[in-house]
Amino acid sequence: MAHAHEEFLATGWLAGPLRGVVRESWRRSARQGVDPDRPGPRPGLTDDELRDHRRDHPLAAVLPVIRRLLVATAREDAQVAAVGDAAGRLLWVEGAPALVARAERIGFRAGADWAEDAAGTNAPGTALALGQPVQIYASEHFSRPVQGWSCAAAPVRDPGTGTVLGVLDLTGGDHIGAPHALSLVRAAVAAVEAELRLLRLDGGPPAPAAGPARLAVLGRDRAALSTPAGRLELSPRHSEIVYLLARHPGGLTAEALDARLRADPAAAVTVRAELARLRRLLGPTLVASRPYRLTVPVTVDADEVTGLVAAGAPRRALASYPGPLLPRSEAPAVVAARTELECALRAALRRAGDAELLLAWTNRPEYAEDAEILQAAHDALPAHAPHTALLAARLHRALH
Repeated sequence: MAHAHEEFLATGWLAGPLRGVVRESWRRSARQGVDPDRPGPRPGLTDDELRDHRRDHPLAAVLPVIRRLLVATAREDAQVAAVGDAAGRLLWVEGAPALVARAERIGFRAGADWAEDAAGTNAPGTALALGQPVQIYASEHFSRPVQGWSCAAAPVRDPGTGTVLGVLDLTGGDHIGAPHALSLVRAAVAAVEAELRLLRLDGGPPAPAAGPARLAVLGRDRAALSTPAGRLELSPRHSEIVYLLARHPGGLTAEALDARLRADPAAAVTVRAELARLRRLLGPTLVASRPYRLTVPVTVDADEVTGLVAAGAPRRALASYPGPLLPRSEAPAVVAARTELECALRAALRRAGDAELLLAWTNRPEYAEDAEILQAAHDALPAHAPHTALLAARLHRALH
């Protein structure tokens, strides 16, 4: 496994006894620009933000259940139990004191951002990225400083809406790689979700404060909407609708939405039916009508990349660009936005003339045959650079 990791970092090739979930996570981690040698993840919440977020988070109401089922076990069995929010930021990290102290040295502490795009392949971050339970063993971690640990994690969902509220995790030594560790986490999640259901019947835990939302549409066929209440993966059609509403904060009529969603005319009643389903899913407090609009500010990852391009930061823009905008969408407005962003980023890379950045673009499967960028990369490399011959062959293949 360690050899496969070194080979992947050196060449981009994936070989060896890799599980599919790890293979794809390594690819995502590399595309998202995660540094495999960074001693800890990027900064997450400040102390004040952590205090406020803990107070308002829905899982605060069920923390006694989590402590009874996971933390008590962790203290006895040399483990660390963690609770994270839907964005991958750790809210509580408790367990065996000596191990908690060791975990802090790799940045595994309350407030830290352990989303996959921040820390690379790891159980809580990858479980949130996939929306399913995940176990990551030692060298399967993308980050080298974390490879002495193993972890098992599973998302927690709102029992009423299915929205991801956060994640539960067990972290420790090799024994966390055994099947019982993930079974314990799954059982704790089931108990937490049952408790949340009971709290809702009794009037519910305190609702989180309303706040801004973030929509991730890059490199995803199904957009991910993150709000203070949790994270929800949308259907392909709802992904298109929420993206278009985020781009038009003033709102759109059903007819205007329909024109942006379909190349051929269609009855606006079809769009209204989709919006009715979306409002049932997200709640009327998030999606208003007449015209249809989002009631809270929504930042979009694609707009963040556009901003970095405009600011003259192509390296950061490429690192923040995991892939095309809703790549399988055929909605005319989405196709236009996807093409516009790709063209802007390609132009920025060409202007920079940095062979490393140009090669990074063509090393992505969807752009492997981009002849224009391959030519620019070839021109930017010194004549006797090791990659020149291989690049010339790739360029010839792309042109012919």
